[in-house]
Amino acid sequence: MSRAWLLRLGRARSWAERAGVLLSTAFIAGHAIAQGALPAGFVYLRDVDPTIVQDIRYAGFDNFVGRPIAGYEAAECILKREVATALKRVQAELHQSRLGLKVYDCYRPERSVRAMVQWAGDGRPDAADKRFFPRLEKRALFALGYLAASSRHSAGIAVDVTLIELVRGAAAAFDRKARYGPCTGPAVQRSPDNSVDMGTGYDCLDVNSHTASTAVGAEQQRSRALLVAVMRKHGFRNYYREWWHFSYAGAGPSFHYDFPIPPR
Repeated sequence: MSRAWLLRLGRARSWAERAGVLLSTAFIAGHAIAQGALPAGFVYLRDVDPTIVQDIRYAGFDNFVGRPIAGYEAAECILKREVATALKRVQAELHQSRLGLKVYDCYRPERSVRAMVQWAGDGRPDAADKRFFPRLEKRALFALGYLAASSRHSAGIAVDVTLIELVRGAAAAFDRKARYGPCTGPAVQRSPDNSVDMGTGYDCLDVNSHTASTAVGAEQQRSRALLVAVMRKHGFRNYYREWWHFSYAGAGPSFHYDFPIPPR
């Protein structure tokens, strides 16, 4: 038996062992959800810090697809425990400046990502929710890096987040019949949101949403810089095309999950 053949056999066994671990993890995750519990290591953000405001857009109609996305069975933020704990530290620091966090998306099932991919490539004309990508065609959103076919959200280590003022009241209800302005327009013309104005709305798939964009006002640039700075201090990295998207750097190796988001 040649040495080269033995090396190939060893690599094949190593791959098979890793695949077995992943399949076992997937089975355990699916079984956990069937039993009404989250997979090991996942938590509801409300159970870690109930003061962080949640506005889970993909569970409703105020998103670029225009309807609830597969897998979002509840408007709940679920994350790996260490990520939720890091957000709690961010929240505590922001409170000193009478600010807080608001999350738009957390763990995202793989089936949700597949639904986004299908929507982008379905060949249908851009819908009424063109307001989320006013200068682009939806078929180009993945190629341009605004949407990803493999997302850290599916590992429970990424979060879409913004700032709110603690003294500000709740946002008005989203009206499906209303004609809201584009996400790049003035805040008063966009869909309802009680967050700090960052120069564009959340999930605005546009160059103005690039974190370092100078197309937005000086105050909005300062707000973005503040969000990036406080999140970085507690272990989060920003994605430069989206001022709202952060991944937790200290989570270690990650596995992508596909369990639906259950009610708490």
